[in-house]
Amino acid sequence: MKTQGEIEDAICKGMSNFELEFMGRGPKDIRAHLIGDLLMIRLQGVLTAAEQHLVTVLPVEKGRDLLKQVRSQLIEVARPKLDALVADITGSKPVSMHHDISTLTGEEIVVFTLAEAPCYRGGKNK
Repeated sequence: MKTQGEIEDAICKGMSNFELEFMGRGPKDIRAHLIGDLLMIRLQGVLTAAEQHLVTVLPVEKGRDLLKQVRSQLIEVARPKLDALVADITGSKPVSMHHDISTLTGEEIVVFTLAEAPCYRGGKNK
């Protein structure tokens, strides 16, 4: 049985690999936080050079909205892969996923609601 830190570390590695393979660029920094039946992942520095350029050359709202739409669609297409990754590492099936990205900071947040709080060495998270 893994510790909470080992679960969070495995999620970071899995999400980083996903970003690199699926999106073409890994994050500069990544943190995962397991809070009961919630798994929050914060990725920093995820925008590609093309995405950064896109949001600077188009009007603010248009560039932002376009980038968010594309990223959301890509995440939804990859949802089965992400669900499997999270379930495999945590031992708990994801019930829902929420995603957003900042075009200003290049920060991305992914939150999974799990069917139950994962068990880990040292006790079950409250």
